[in-house]
Amino acid sequence: MSKAPFRKILVYLDGSEGSMTASMYAILLASYSKASLHAVYVVNTKALGDLVKSRIFVDQEKNEFLEDLKKDAKRHLRHTERLAASKDVDITAEAIEGSPHKELLSYIKSNGIDLLVLGSVNAIRSRRDELTSETDRLLRTSPCPVVVVRDTDDSIWAQFEEV
Repeated sequence: MSKAPFRKILVYLDGSEGSMTASMYAILLASYSKASLHAVYVVNTKALGDLVKSRIFVDQEKNEFLEDLKKDAKRHLRHTERLAASKDVDITAEAIEGSPHKELLSYIKSNGIDLLVLGSVNAIRSRRDELTSETDRLLRTSPCPVVVVRDTDDSIWAQFEEV
C-alpha cells in the first residue's frame, strides 16, 4: 500500500454547513490515508473589533456576541469530534481567537500541516467580498495544498454514512 502524500490534515470550521461537510470529507480522508486530523474554529475577534470601531456594536454587545461565538465554536468542534470518533479517527480540535486567515496560516506552519480542507467558497458578490473572504484568502495563500469541498448533491453525506 502506498503512502498518501499528506500526513497531517487541517479542516477549517466556520459554522457554515459547507465547513461541516468539509469536516466529514476530511474525516474520510484521514480514515483512508491514516493521516492525523486537526479541526480548527477561529473566533473572528478582528471582525468584532471592526464592528466596534465602525460603531455597529458597542463594547457590551461585542462581549455578548463574543461569548455566543465561543459557544458556537465549542458546539461545532464537539460535533466534529463525535463525527471523527464514529469513524475511529483521532482528532485534535481547537478554538482560536483572532483573524482566521492569520491564525490558520500560523497553525499550518507550527503544526506541519500538509493538507488544508475548506468548505465551499461563497459566491463573491463584490470586490470587497473578494478582499474580505477568509476562505478565499486561505485558498490563495495557503502554504500547503488545499481541497475545497463542494457537495451539491449530498454525495459526501451519503459516502460518510456508508463508511
